[in-house]
Amino acid sequence: MFLLLFCIIAQAGCSAAAEPVSKQSFYFDTVCQITVYDMEEMSTERAESVIDDAFSLCKSYERLFSRTIEGTDIDRINRANGEWTEVSEETVSLLRTGLQYSALSGGRFAITIGGVSKLWDFHEEEGTLPDDRDLTEALLHVGDDKVEIEGNRVRLSDSSSEIDLGAIAKGYVADRINDLLLTKGITSAMIDLGGNLSCIGENVLRKAPFSVGIELPFSDRREIVETTDLADETIVTSGIYERCFTIGDTLYHHVLDPKTGYPVLTDLQGVSIKGEKGHSADCDALSTICLLLGKEEGTKLIEGLPGFEALFIDADGEISMTEGFQE
Repeated sequence: MFLLLFCIIAQAGCSAAAEPVSKQSFYFDTVCQITVYDMEEMSTERAESVIDDAFSLCKSYERLFSRTIEGTDIDRINRANGEWTEVSEETVSLLRTGLQYSALSGGRFAITIGGVSKLWDFHEEEGTLPDDRDLTEALLHVGDDKVEIEGNRVRLSDSSSEIDLGAIAKGYVADRINDLLLTKGITSAMIDLGGNLSCIGENVLRKAPFSVGIELPFSDRREIVETTDLADETIVTSGIYERCFTIGDTLYHHVLDPKTGYPVLTDLQGVSIKGEKGHSADCDALSTICLLLGKEEGTKLIEGLPGFEALFIDADGEISMTEGFQE
């Protein structure tokens, strides 16, 4: 994984009761891990119960936001043939956020790319290319102006359009888990939703911020190229290495250009966006937008957004950062 969480725990002087409690589960097509560190004030059983509650929240949101699971809010909107569909307040909130980032990116971040993305299968080790005619047809129905919202009702004015929230949903869920853990009295924890990292407080075992390592894309040795500290912050990475396949000498990855239907071609391999706790959804969207824009435009975008910093890894493996990334 591009983001590697370092939990450096000093063995001397740590009792068994102070050991962090960590559990994993599988949601949103990725391994999710939640670790609670403030164990001096909480029993192991209590920490496990809180983590189980967080994973129940993941399950609930997956049943709202997934494009591929039958009966979710997004699935029902996509299958409604242009009719109004009543959905949850959470779905409306996420849709509105997605539309805001679509506007910010000039349409490059498109939540109506679902008809295009379903033509690609990046789960296969040996992928196949979609039919050009199918892609051309699907592109006709991409356009976030086709999404209409009235209260808790949503419709697609183009009945052939399809919504896909994969580029922002995990960040939204990480924010909600943050909220949940805080209401349960957690003061030190790390949430990892497949590379979407969000922390509460600092690492109380080290009495210091959490240390996160950023890996070089496509590195067989998992080479760490940069580290950064997190305290009540979030960091999200998008990269062309996450889901991809190669045909001949060409790499095909999952970050699709809504103009062409094919993987976007820019000078970047990966982007990490760091922001304050509670803004993981924003970081999720911005990391994808920067990949779509390329390093120069992506840098200008992040430098113009207060509260966010970025690290870029270009096609040659060179690293650049916005000024405040390491602060």
